[in-house]
Amino acid sequence: MNVNGTVAEGFEPVREAFVRNFEVLGDRGAAVAVYRDGHQVVDLWGGTKDVDGTAPWERGTAQIVRSATKGVAAAVLLLLHQRGELDLDAPVGTYWPEYKAAGKERTFVRDLLAHRAGVPVLDRPLSPAEAADPDLGAAAAAAQAPVWEPGTEHGYHAQTYSWLTGELVRRVTGRPVGEWVAAELAGPTGADLWLGLPQTETGRVGRVGPVEPPAAAGGLRTRPKRSVADAYADPESLTRRAFAAITPLPDENDPAYRAAALPASNGIASADGLARFYASLIGEVDGGTRLFTPETVELARGERSAGADRVLVVNTRFGLGYMLHGAASPLLSPGSFGHPGRGGALGFADPESGIAFGYVTNGFRKSVTADPRAQALVRAVRAVRETPPG
Repeated sequence: MNVNGTVAEGFEPVREAFVRNFEVLGDRGAAVAVYRDGHQVVDLWGGTKDVDGTAPWERGTAQIVRSATKGVAAAVLLLLHQRGELDLDAPVGTYWPEYKAAGKERTFVRDLLAHRAGVPVLDRPLSPAEAADPDLGAAAAAAQAPVWEPGTEHGYHAQTYSWLTGELVRRVTGRPVGEWVAAELAGPTGADLWLGLPQTETGRVGRVGPVEPPAAAGGLRTRPKRSVADAYADPESLTRRAFAAITPLPDENDPAYRAAALPASNGIASADGLARFYASLIGEVDGGTRLFTPETVELARGERSAGADRVLVVNTRFGLGYMLHGAASPLLSPGSFGHPGRGGALGFADPESGIAFGYVTNGFRKSVTADPRAQALVRAVRAVRETPPG
């Protein structure tokens, strides 16, 4: 495998792990980037731009990152709070009156961010075209009755997170969430990421698709617990219904889908864009602006939900909008915060070490929160961090 790019001295284990992802774990096309204290120390890419193609992945190639988009959406709400425009302790209905329907009057903004709102499903799923319409999506979420009392339990809002966060941003700012991300987040930081892909950038983005792990993957083929497998198999379970809030599943290579702005699932980023975004949350970055104050960092990573997840059927930990380090989604250290994308992508920041990480791929596997390829790279970064100088 011809891997391109550079690593700073001491980060050679990350290159070795990245090469092994292709040779042993079946990556088709991927990139990884790491920042330390605002400076890029890893910038690697390899394979093909399209999961089913032959054209090479190039520096700056971008891919859809699925639920890693949720970390970007969370940053928007936290920045609005940081600027005094949004009160995390206010009822959602303060900004979005229609959301008070069906017993949701006591749902607070912090509940949306921490997956405690109780609306991970829609009684009538939306088609891909309906889901891409922010008015229809918001109306469906506002009308939905909660499946648990808001604020009392937590469960992953796999798809509905799009309309909950997107509409709240629109009500507070008067601007579509994708437009806000471009002007206030991606632009100031110089991060290559989009929520609603512009026509001018379509040529950089590869085709994605499912991939199976190789037969001889060093014993790393993941097998879910029976309870988890049963939940995904049962069409009436909260798990299946949460992921099926858009039915049928959208074609992620469809230009119309990529041009839509779904904060739960269809952000597009390069590995450097994802890592640079997270680096900008925790510090100054070369040529870019710091986004979060130290106080907002603590809001992001302070534990708000922990334990049995009503949707994912495993124990999960969430801050305000971000997954936290734990068995379900291992990050660099207990202080890390970020978000995986189902089947591959991962981005996170680790304030104590100053590390920010981004991994994107065009081949999606069946993993939900801890893809083996991303985890191999995280372990390599962790080993570098823990190696004494000299």
